[in-house]
Amino acid sequence: MSRLDSFIRRLTAQRDILNAIVELVNGTEGPVLEFGLGNGRTYDHLREHFPDRRIIAFDRDVRSYSSSTPPAENMVTGDIRESGQAFLGIGAALAHADIGTGHDDIDAVTLTWLPQLMVGVLAKNGIAVSGLPLDRPELEPLELPAGVKEGRYYLYRRK
Repeated sequence: MSRLDSFIRRLTAQRDILNAIVELVNGTEGPVLEFGLGNGRTYDHLREHFPDRRIIAFDRDVRSYSSSTPPAENMVTGDIRESGQAFLGIGAALAHADIGTGHDDIDAVTLTWLPQLMVGVLAKNGIAVSGLPLDRPELEPLELPAGVKEGRYYLYRRK
């Protein structure tokens, strides 16, 4: 499969999961956290689905389109591993992380801290969506929407 096809399938899986979990997220109080703002595509999508929720985005620096950039009070810049620690216990209804690189060695380092961060920010029954697997006993894997290939994107509920 070409890298372009792989990218399209990953983004399609991300969109399909985010579309499918709206009701699950709406059943839980708390903000939405977006780890990895990038150019703001997913933030914009989350804003459409959760217009009345606080959405806090994290990234090393702001590189998003101006129309897809959160207000300053909801934009956290710096190393996500470090800046995310201040949000442990926030009780998020949804935490989404699309910070994988596709480089196994770099992603292996991310996986030493990302699962713990996701567990720590979520409310009970909060939903975690990630481009990387989150192997933690506090997270229950959920069934992926039809058409999303196992291992392409990951979906969990906080126990």
